[in-house]
Amino acid sequence: MSRLTGVACLLCAFSAPASAQELRPPTVAMTEQGLRPAVMLAGSPPPLRTLTAEMDRLHVPGVSIAVMHNGVIQWAKGYGVTRADGGPVTPDTLFQAGSISKPVTALAALRLVQRHRLSLDGDVNARLKGWKLPVPPGAPVTLRELLAHRAGTTVHGFPGYPAGAPLPTVEDILAGRAPANTEAVVVDTPPGTAWRYSGGGYTVVQKLMGDVTGRSFAQVLTDEVLRPAGMTNSRFAQPFPSAELARAALPHDAMGHPLPGGPRTYPELAAAGLWSTPTDLLHYAVAVRDSAQGKRGALLDQQLATQMLTPGKGDYGLGLEVHGTPDNRDASHGGSNMGYEDFLVSFTGTGDGVAVMTNGAQGNELALEITRSVAAAYDWPRYRTIERARVPIPAATRARLAGTYAIPGLGTFSIGGAADGLTLSLKDGASEPLYAAGPDRFFILSTDLIVQLDPGTTPITGRIVTGPFNMAFRKQD
Repeated sequence: MSRLTGVACLLCAFSAPASAQELRPPTVAMTEQGLRPAVMLAGSPPPLRTLTAEMDRLHVPGVSIAVMHNGVIQWAKGYGVTRADGGPVTPDTLFQAGSISKPVTALAALRLVQRHRLSLDGDVNARLKGWKLPVPPGAPVTLRELLAHRAGTTVHGFPGYPAGAPLPTVEDILAGRAPANTEAVVVDTPPGTAWRYSGGGYTVVQKLMGDVTGRSFAQVLTDEVLRPAGMTNSRFAQPFPSAELARAALPHDAMGHPLPGGPRTYPELAAAGLWSTPTDLLHYAVAVRDSAQGKRGALLDQQLATQMLTPGKGDYGLGLEVHGTPDNRDASHGGSNMGYEDFLVSFTGTGDGVAVMTNGAQGNELALEITRSVAAAYDWPRYRTIERARVPIPAATRARLAGTYAIPGLGTFSIGGAADGLTLSLKDGASEPLYAAGPDRFFILSTDLIVQLDPGTTPITGRIVTGPFNMAFRKQD
């Protein structure tokens, strides 16, 4: 099993529109000079970090950022490089969007619902052709449940396929049939009863949309979302055309080394197949906001947009994690493909938002630091640094906890013991200090993540809790 996915710097260079350089909104300086961690230790001064230093520390070669205020994109800039021997990242550089593909897919699916091509609450098996979703007797699954991760479907995410490898069809992926590299998608939890993130569920949506329209999924997404939302630099292209790779940022591992063979291919288009830019992701956010506000010509009618942005189990709506009040929802989603880490958040009321895309495996931490700097500049109600107090970790506890832990269906992580503390490693080649908040409760500073142990178990068991994710683990050695 691989390490979990997320949860020396090259010289930075950037290209930005003249308007961004001339106006220089306050968020530019905050982003470049005032990055903030997710968590700080009680009693310590709040650490502020520079973007260049954090790219260096996290081995992220390139990052692209776009910021929106009052419903208008204020600025977009690139920092760093697309690859070791490549050019600078610019606002038009393409990145793999990873799981941000899911909310874009959800908007397209809701457009089909709006035109009565799909039903939110009908049995999806009644519309699927050929392959059917295996479900318990008398437990139909609906599109609403699939979009909200409440369908009980398996397969959390997808590792992608190296360049040149045989690619499965969507039916192969769903059936877990070679050359697919993941297990079959089935329903193993009563639909509607629990929230569990499922890329497999979105692959069901991918097949469903193709079956009901008779068109390729990529064409449906272009027609329903990318073109009408003005996402002119975005495409669901897997594999990505080699002739266009010069426009793309290439992926790097946690130590900043290029991934052999370049970008992996993700035929699971609905779950992970989008290539995009931060500016285009904010165009998507504007389309969702316009729909929520009932503007003339919006992509969705207001009633459907309200359903999309109403949080349910796991604080998820239909395709997005949703918080805030009905008049100012903040809707977000992260993205994590091999060697790419991204984040998007926007507010439906104030029209504020930020999109960050990176080509480094530790880019998630950087993206959230950037998000917190924008949040501080505009005084957002969320994305603030949390203060936590730590307690000493006894030597016996350090020795007991050191080892490798498995999360079923996701992979492994490790806890390392040191002379005076512990470290947590969620990705190969990357680790950070693990602090104790109590005898069975531990935390890190890079993200709002808690490692909660079950008292007195042998082998050690517990849960990792971060945002809507609540994942059980067991010590392997």
